[in-house]
Amino acid sequence: MKQALTLALRNLQRNRRRSVTTLLAIVVGVCAILLFGGFSKDITLGMQTDIVRHSGHLQVQRRGYFAYGIGNPTAYGIRDYSKVIEVLRNDPVLRPMTLVVTPTLQLGGVAGNFDAGVSRTVYAEGTVPADQTRMEAWNDYGFPLDREASPLQGTADDAAVVGEGLARVLQLCAPLHVKDCAMPQALLDDRKQRETDAAPADLLALAAAEAASATKAPSAARIDMLATSVHGAPNVGGFTVVKAEQQGVKELDDIYLALHLAGAQRLVYGADEPRVTAIEVQLKHTGQLPAAQRRIEQLLAAQFPDQPMEVLDFATLNPFYGQTNSMFDVIFGFVFVLISAIVLFVITNTMSTVVVERTVEIGTLRAMGNRRSDIQRIFVCEGLLLGVFGTAAGVAVALLLAALINRSGLTWTPPARVDSIALTVRVWGEWRPIALTFATLACVAVLSAWWPARRAARLSIVDALRHV
Repeated sequence: MKQALTLALRNLQRNRRRSVTTLLAIVVGVCAILLFGGFSKDITLGMQTDIVRHSGHLQVQRRGYFAYGIGNPTAYGIRDYSKVIEVLRNDPVLRPMTLVVTPTLQLGGVAGNFDAGVSRTVYAEGTVPADQTRMEAWNDYGFPLDREASPLQGTADDAAVVGEGLARVLQLCAPLHVKDCAMPQALLDDRKQRETDAAPADLLALAAAEAASATKAPSAARIDMLATSVHGAPNVGGFTVVKAEQQGVKELDDIYLALHLAGAQRLVYGADEPRVTAIEVQLKHTGQLPAAQRRIEQLLAAQFPDQPMEVLDFATLNPFYGQTNSMFDVIFGFVFVLISAIVLFVITNTMSTVVVERTVEIGTLRAMGNRRSDIQRIFVCEGLLLGVFGTAAGVAVALLLAALINRSGLTWTPPARVDSIALTVRVWGEWRPIALTFATLACVAVLSAWWPARRAARLSIVDALRHV
């Protein structure tokens, strides 16, 4: 075998231009596979990081809340949630794995800025700001992220944060300093028409005088939120909006409202016992998720049998995450098969040409007593060397290109987002896909050389010697 490899290496150097061209084709294919795989991996981990920073790895919920509870959160509230949190935080098995265990209350309602005469339906979330700040620090995959404290931290219980889209709808742009938020001309015309139709001329003149003298913008943004209380009656709470924050996804940005947990509980439960709709658990590492989930289920079943609860992971709670991963897996599989087919045909074409050029040499070797298996082994070794050298060079080039891309400062806007993120490719450290690519393309190279090698070994000695 050693002699066959030595001969194969010498034969590759006989026509260096063809060998280099074949190697370049393999290098390009390996780079395409690894760079696209690194890009899709980066998207997957980036989505996971966004989710985990906001809502943790796991959530404890009343059974059925995920499917039915968003329309009626009061019916799926967790009783004695402080005791549940205490049990999870103090468990000796969970303590080494967990970073944050925090309650949250999700509800829907109608938020309005009645000074401007506008309102809309919202998705509200009551949280503990200090815990949210700690959760935002999670960055297990080393992304270039900014660590910021929760805007609600250090504010009063009636403070709120809205999405920038919701601020535009509720016409809170001036006090919240939201950019690019001029009132549409259609709203101005409609308001002017309604005021003209409804008010006497003397009142219109007075209003115009007041508007002319008013030069100072309002110092605070106030909204009122209407929600259904635990008894089914409507309840209204007033909140001071301290910040408008872009949520990334436009659909969420247009309806998002963040509240203090205490403020949200007063809105829903009033003077009754406060509850929460979920308890979020953030782990140190995502790989600990299965063990942590099993342990939490054991604790809930043993200590809270009267309260049916379930533990859901972040992938179950965010179906878009799994759907996106499946899409990229399919695309990556298609690219992998396509590149492998190209490498297969390139090496097959190269080896077929080599067989034709060396027909006389093959006949001479056969006449000297070499067996067919010896001839076939030489050509298969040539294909193997092409595959190994080309794949190794491709891995090195892909690592270099990935490093250049990651340091280039390029940005892009993913689908369903309104803000741009850094364009990065995760190749370094992904040794399993690198090894899989290396082994697969090396095998493809051997397979590509096998058929031409078999044909060379089956040539008739007489026909090979008189070949011109």
